[in-house]
Amino acid sequence: MRITDIKATLVWPSSLFVRVSTDEGITGIGECSPMNCAAIKACIDHAMRPLLVGENPIEIDKVWNKLFFKTYKLGVQGIQPEAIAGIDIALWDILGKATRLPIHALLGGAYRDKFQLYASIGGGGHMRVADMVRAVEKKLAEGFKAFKIRMDWGVSRLDADPAKDLEMFLAVKSILNKDYPLGFDANNGYSVPTAIAQGRKFEAAGISHFEEPVPQYDYAGLKQVADALDVPVSAGEHEYTRWQIHDLITRGGVDIVQPDVVKCGGISEMRRIAVITELYNKAVLPHQTQPTVGHVASMHVCASIKNCTRPHEFTGRRPDLEALFTNYPAPEDGFMALPSGPGLGLEMDADAFKEIDEG
Repeated sequence: MRITDIKATLVWPSSLFVRVSTDEGITGIGECSPMNCAAIKACIDHAMRPLLVGENPIEIDKVWNKLFFKTYKLGVQGIQPEAIAGIDIALWDILGKATRLPIHALLGGAYRDKFQLYASIGGGGHMRVADMVRAVEKKLAEGFKAFKIRMDWGVSRLDADPAKDLEMFLAVKSILNKDYPLGFDANNGYSVPTAIAQGRKFEAAGISHFEEPVPQYDYAGLKQVADALDVPVSAGEHEYTRWQIHDLITRGGVDIVQPDVVKCGGISEMRRIAVITELYNKAVLPHQTQPTVGHVASMHVCASIKNCTRPHEFTGRRPDLEALFTNYPAPEDGFMALPSGPGLGLEMDADAFKEIDEG
């Protein structure tokens, strides 16, 4: 089997799908990070496609290494691994279709066949407390029983308003069943002293995990926070390779590792990362904001990871993107079943993609 074409399609400003075609009529689909989609598409079109046409798509490890080491000067913290991710997911989809096996079976088997989802609600830094409470109430009505609220600041909003953040967390916590997990994502927005003080208050209130408390580059500060708190501290969406994850664990001291399959080089690299987390006895809690291909790819990998037992991130449904597939699995009462069909288990709607290609 040989690769005949690679097509990166920008479906929406933050949705970039990759289709890899072969000379045996099997097409795989992948998805890239929502960040800088136009730049990622250019990387695939001009730097990666010429390297892969004619290659054997089921030699996934060889292909991955060819892509990574021949394009590493593009930058291994962003566009390069995000572009590789879309191609790599598509190659695993091809392998599954060729062997008539789901990806989780190719990865060694599934430890779980369905996932509890946590409703991941962003924009907290710019919302009123009452607005966040209403957003959570809506997800409760949809059947979700696990939650995370995100501030979406970044390092530019250092220590913006910790009192409001705590008020928001406590207000949300007050409307949840005491057994429902609630996490808080500072999105790198605290200094070390503030993160420790805030973390202790979250801890007393029963937080499930404290995500990205300090800037992503501050491994020493992250370790200070993790060492000072009993609450699990998590990070990992800004680490794009196994080497960075190793540094995050050994230098940053995180309790929970959060790789993102559409950012960290795809299924292949996420599985390598999983080996490192097992070596250091760390839990895996994936970061995942892409609601279709990215989400399903993440579930396949996480099903095959023994230490990935916490609820899976879910940012909400996208009917416009789900319509590109004839069998997209819908969540029910806060759970989603792991697809069991070949590859990703998703069937592309040929007419829908044709409209996109022609539009």
